[in-house]
Amino acid sequence: MEFTEGMSKVAQAFELVGVGILIVGAVLVAWTTVVALIRKQPAYEQSRIRLGRTLLLSLEVLVAADVIKTVAVESTVESVVTLGVLVVVRTVLSLSLDAEVDGIAPWRKKKFEAEQAMQAQLKEPPQA
Repeated sequence: MEFTEGMSKVAQAFELVGVGILIVGAVLVAWTTVVALIRKQPAYEQSRIRLGRTLLLSLEVLVAADVIKTVAVESTVESVVTLGVLVVVRTVLSLSLDAEVDGIAPWRKKKFEAEQAMQAQLKEPPQA
């Protein structure tokens, strides 16, 4: 088997894994949502977060498949430009999903968490 043919199969495997993550994750989210609703527990927020995380993971694997395909299989200027556009679109989508899931922009998380930790320390009663 020649190199490009092998890399093409590797890229296809990554694509299958990415789609598999999406399908399995969506089914699990649906299942846990149904179980929570049957138990009369709040389900929307957790389901939304879980589905968002599933989408993010799937998206990362699909980006890896595109990189493999472009670098190892179709090394043309057109394929590299297409990859660049795909990566930009998927990165923006990932950042948007991450912000939607966590409720805060990814670049503000550390500052937000540090502020939360400081507020929690201020609220703790002094130990004797």
